[in-house]
Amino acid sequence: MRVSDLRALSDEELVKRLGERRQELFNLRFQAATGALENTARLGLAKREIARIFTVQNERTSTLERK
Repeated sequence: MRVSDLRALSDEELVKRLGERRQELFNLRFQAATGALENTARLGLAKREIARIFTVQNERTSTLERK
């Protein structure tokens, strides 16, 4: 998901999406450890989306602190 799409989401939706991505990353790591993971690039994609969500959340908190 693009950062612009994430910025359009509400705080609650971001938290929900963050939980989903963390669960996905957990499952992917488990699959990688057991040798069942076919597409290892999905690990990096999940990590990047988590980082994007954190970035949007931090942007919002820093904007609120400035006001």
